[in-house]
Amino acid sequence: MSDVCKTCPSSQGCSSDPGSCGDPHVTEKSLLGALNNVKNVIVVMSGKGGVGKSSITALLASNLAKQGKKVGVLDADITGPSQPRAFGIKNHSLRASEYGIIPPTTKLGIKLMSINFFLPNEDDPVVWRGPLLAGAVNQFWGEVDWRDLDYMIVDLPPGTGDVPLTVMQSLPVTGIVIVSSPQDLAFMVVKKTIKMTQKMNIPVIGLIENMSYAICTNCDEKLEIFGKSQGESVARETDIDFLGGLPWDAKLNEYIDSGRTEEYTSEVMEGIINKIIAKCN
Repeated sequence: MSDVCKTCPSSQGCSSDPGSCGDPHVTEKSLLGALNNVKNVIVVMSGKGGVGKSSITALLASNLAKQGKKVGVLDADITGPSQPRAFGIKNHSLRASEYGIIPPTTKLGIKLMSINFFLPNEDDPVVWRGPLLAGAVNQFWGEVDWRDLDYMIVDLPPGTGDVPLTVMQSLPVTGIVIVSSPQDLAFMVVKKTIKMTQKMNIPVIGLIENMSYAICTNCDEKLEIFGKSQGESVARETDIDFLGGLPWDAKLNEYIDSGRTEEYTSEVMEGIINKIIAKCN
């Protein structure tokens, strides 16, 4: 077994050529996930970390499931996986079917795959170079029993590196949802992300401004604690749709930290989901 194989999630029983593993160009889209039927693949991107991209991913999946959609979440943030914690899935033993690895399901029936399910402890680091990260993402798409899904939400790591490039080249992406926060620095990097998607001819569904404002619990005053909202103006400037601005909410942080994301309700998020569904149909 090569060094590459030793760190591969599917090393047991694999007969692939180790020399081809991890190369996103080796396997064509048509050969990946051939038994699965995923209607829409929505990729959640951010230009930088700390803007709440993973939280938005979990909220998008939860709200789609609440509308009766069959949903899956592919946690492609291999070195910083957080989706199992957000949905409260721990110590899951993986099994296989003729379609591949059977992913754990949440209370609302969302199928979830993350590198954390292959680690002895959730806080164990994944210290891999780019090709191994890309290989893991390809395997999560092609070797997992997703079966029939209306929507797969892919949580990318921040930036425009190996994993985002692999996802855009290897998965049949329906569109990109970009997440940012009001700061000037965040939106500067967002523009880089938009330019990347344009170069690769991947449609952008729209922009979500997270932590757009906060509501005072005493007087209901709207507070722009991270600066003046810029989401609409940046979307207009870059010629993409503004899906909405989500407020900072301490209750959401509590729900995510305790693995109860699916219990959180938000009228703003419901409106965003309706816009996304309309654009995907």
